[in-house]
Amino acid sequence: MSSFFKPEREQYLYFLKLEKGLSENSLQSYDNDLRRYLSFIGREIGLRDLSGITLEHIEKYLEVLFSMHLSVSTITRNISSIRGFHQFAVMEQWSPANPAELIELPRKGRTLPGVLDQDEVAALLDAPDRSDRLGKRDAAVLELMYATGMRASETIHLQTDQFIHELQLLKIIGKGNKERIVPVGGKALEAVSDYVKESRPFLVKSGASAKNRLFLSYRGKPLSRMSLWHIVTGAARDANIKKAIHPHTLRHSFATHLLEGGADLRAVQEMLGHASILTTEIYTHIDRSFLEEVHRSCHPRA
Repeated sequence: MSSFFKPEREQYLYFLKLEKGLSENSLQSYDNDLRRYLSFIGREIGLRDLSGITLEHIEKYLEVLFSMHLSVSTITRNISSIRGFHQFAVMEQWSPANPAELIELPRKGRTLPGVLDQDEVAALLDAPDRSDRLGKRDAAVLELMYATGMRASETIHLQTDQFIHELQLLKIIGKGNKERIVPVGGKALEAVSDYVKESRPFLVKSGASAKNRLFLSYRGKPLSRMSLWHIVTGAARDANIKKAIHPHTLRHSFATHLLEGGADLRAVQEMLGHASILTTEIYTHIDRSFLEEVHRSCHPRA
């Protein structure tokens, strides 16, 4: 088998045996995982120095593992092996940082997130009364969440100056205060503009802690998570949608509909603000389910 990074691998296994007290079977499993991984890094990526390995290199390797249709437990063990090895490399000063730190372990029995089909989304977005001040706000909230895939927390903390109107873009402040730029469709911008001109001035109250927040409650305060939940579930009820939905459903639907339309997975990762493409991978399973459903319903021999 591969001899890439053999001294480092053997030193790590010796550490596991002495410090962790792992059984011979466990050590053999770790050894097999690391041989395959380090062979990929050496042969496919062409690296000979552990300090040159990046998160992107590890993700490419994990994509190979996923394509092999391995069990969740096997994938989880491989990620644990890689994570532990790189942490040991930092301890031994072979590498300045652990590039596998941000890789999340797959959750066993992980369920696919609920999504709305495109007709249901259209009904949901049409539900608010756009002749009403709060209805204009609710329409703007729903249109913008579906147009950009924003998280609930990103939506309620959105500031009025985060729009780049001339380019139809929105600057979103995500987890860890990381910024990303996401395109915004015309319909969402129109709904937001209508709300800002016709409703928001009446919602701003003197003394309220609104500051520069875009979405406000009827008391003039920044919109809360609970208020956002009521906006989404209320619109679903008015649209006669029977599925159990919540604010994140719009984010899931945004990602799924992009992939169904042929969007590149890494582009969707960027728009969702995922640190790792493995988090975005779950939407490919939804997309496959969609394709299977289309095949069953449309193919004459299905």
